[in-house]
Amino acid sequence: QVQLVESGGGLVQAGGSLRLSCAASGRTFSSYAMSWFRQAPGKARVFVSAISWSGGSTNYAGSVEGRFTISRDNAKNTVYLQMNSLKPEDTAVYYCAAGNLYTRVAGAYDYWGQGTQVTVSS
Repeated sequence: QVQLVESGGGLVQAGGSLRLSCAASGRTFSSYAMSWFRQAPGKARVFVSAISWSGGSTNYAGSVEGRFTISRDNAKNTVYLQMNSLKPEDTAVYYCAAGNLYTRVAGAYDYWGQGTQVTVSS
């Protein structure tokens, strides 16, 4: 069992930056692929970024490529999402997820956090 707790969300102006963190419980964190998804009001949850268990592979949605960076610190059981050059369309609740597969598919992830709100004003 893995419990995930996101933090770092907030209100930021367009062009600004935020760093999201996702702290995981349990001693098996390093064996899981981790990802970030987001859900805007009235829209489906969509993939943002994923990182393999070792951190050696990363993947990004086209809409965030070049602006967001995913990383992980297995010693701290934490995954991060550095978000730069934020746009109003990045406004959403951001969720981290853990699973055995390194994938963009939400259904493949077994554990989810409660989400953290990111609001980007224009």
